Amino acid sequence: MGERVRDRGYHLFTRVLAVALLPVAFVAAPRRAKHLACQWALSARFPAEDLAGLTPATRAAFTAARAEALWRDGELIGLTSGHRDAAEQQRMFTAEVRRSGSEEAARLRVLPPEESRHVAGTALDVRPAAGARWLERNGARHGLYRVYDNEWWHFEYRPEGPPMRLPNPGASPALAGQPDSPQ
Repeated sequence: MGERVRDRGYHLFTRVLAVALLPVAFVAAPRRAKHLACQWALSARFPAEDLAGLTPATRAAFTAARAEALWRDGELIGLTSGHRDAAEQQRMFTAEVRRSGSEEAARLRVLPPEESRHVAGTALDVRPAAGARWLERNGARHGLYRVYDNEWWHFEYRPEGPPMRLPNPGASPALAGQPDSPQ
């Protein structure tokens, strides 16, 4: 299904707002005006997103990537989930064990806290799908990579380079394919 009219309206509004905020951002931070105007506009478009808890490097990579996406290609990228504390991740894992019937099955969708990069503050779940596609094509410039085949929305900050792409979160690295190549 294509992009809905409402979504196109939000998209256009956010881009226009970023441009309108440029003069104010220039006064506040001349060297970072485009970056700042982008972050303000995206915070208006995605008011519930929470960047707190991400490592400073992950946060910097993500905000730089989404500023590039907006200014270079007109694409919006929002954060649906970033850092989770260990207790929240454990609740999610426990609920998935109950739902799926086993820890092994649960691991295909949710990892325990000691293995989750969300708990480490280096994982990002993004939206919309078009923004995730942009990030998959361009995120390597910022050290951001899609890691799991079954999660189009999940990216991780990996400054050391592309990780092995796994078919799903609980899959063994032995089952993984070759490292993703930046496109």
